[in-house]
Amino acid sequence: SFAYFTIKDRLPQILTRVIDTLHRHKNEFFEEHGEKGVEAEKRAISFLSKLRNELQTDKPVTPLEDELPDAALWNQYLDYQRSLPNGNGEPSWFQSPWLYVECYMYRRIHAALAQNPPIDNFDVFKEGKAQNFFESQEAIIALCTYFQELLKNIKDLDEKQLQEELFKLLQVSLWGNKCDLSFSAGEDSSQKSSPLQSLENMVPYILVNDMEKVWSLLVNAKKNRTESSVRVDIILDNAGFELVSDLVLADFLLSSKLADEIYFHGKSIPWYVSDTTKHDFNWTIRQLGSANHMWMSRCGINWEGNLKKGVWVFRDHMFWTLPHDFSNMSEVAPDLYAELQKSNLLLFKGDLNYRKLTGDRKWEYSVPFHQALNKFHPAPLCSLRTLKCDTQVGLKPGQGEQIQASEPEWMVSGKYGVIQFDAGL
Repeated sequence: SFAYFTIKDRLPQILTRVIDTLHRHKNEFFEEHGEKGVEAEKRAISFLSKLRNELQTDKPVTPLEDELPDAALWNQYLDYQRSLPNGNGEPSWFQSPWLYVECYMYRRIHAALAQNPPIDNFDVFKEGKAQNFFESQEAIIALCTYFQELLKNIKDLDEKQLQEELFKLLQVSLWGNKCDLSFSAGEDSSQKSSPLQSLENMVPYILVNDMEKVWSLLVNAKKNRTESSVRVDIILDNAGFELVSDLVLADFLLSSKLADEIYFHGKSIPWYVSDTTKHDFNWTIRQLGSANHMWMSRCGINWEGNLKKGVWVFRDHMFWTLPHDFSNMSEVAPDLYAELQKSNLLLFKGDLNYRKLTGDRKWEYSVPFHQALNKFHPAPLCSLRTLKCDTQVGLKPGQGEQIQASEPEWMVSGKYGVIQFDAGL
């Protein structure tokens, strides 16, 4: 299966890159922290080399031994995996659910650093995220320029035109999800060309296209707004170009008055190579603000302003980096579930969020999205995701089989996408 190749080939590659990154920063650690920094780097590398060996030789998954706040939850989850009737007692790297062991690897990478001060705050994936941002400059400039031009006459757009612009920016945000470094094991995956030019040609590759439903929901929320404001939550995926496309979409929602406030949800620790942390979020906005391109810097400065005014809010929560799928959220993280219930619309970005929405199961393609969500309905939600793993629901009967016949790799190539909506209860 695709899961097997991921664990066998991709994850060891990612670990090797992480070890290499630490090795390359040895002098920097020495300059900042003296011998203590070098010692910490050695300990972290030895921890990661041991982890790589456990993975490659299919050793049992071991309990976490660190004192971090989420360790108990992880160890409870391991006990749960051990107790499954169809399991083999001791979960191991190749005999366990893919979602679980992949998340577990990233949590162990975090532990390797967190347990080794003074380098405990070093993000081993930071360089790759920054590189993706800088290598996507042309695409970012094109998008910021387009958006700033759009803002000049956004007040004069009629409903049909607003809808067209929303659809465009939803698609840019969808295809921005192609830039995924965990998927490419850290190989270059930046967005090189203007994302707006090819949208027309990409429409046939959107297998489920519920943009109309998203539009109706937002327009109705705006019309029925009495006391309360319209709130949209974006559950972020990758930093770099994808994050910029999400920020443009968020700014459009505010500027067009389709929403009054936007909440962004990111990861509290470095995760899946390119996922957005609070540091990445703030860094990206600062980079844009100080860029020597007029429209890029205009975007960055405006967005800084949105954060200061409180109409944009960034949140992270440890639930996003636990192994649970979202159907467990109300039980494991009732505070987060209650927070999401305040939203008018939840936009879930990317493949990992889709896997957690649908429990990462081998569903029949035509199973309804609502059913696969398994009672996860805090608010109306929409998944914007390009396909990079073999789970997909909500297709028309025969649709998946038809593509499968001519393109065996369709579910993992990143060529297809969905904008898939569920109205909730």
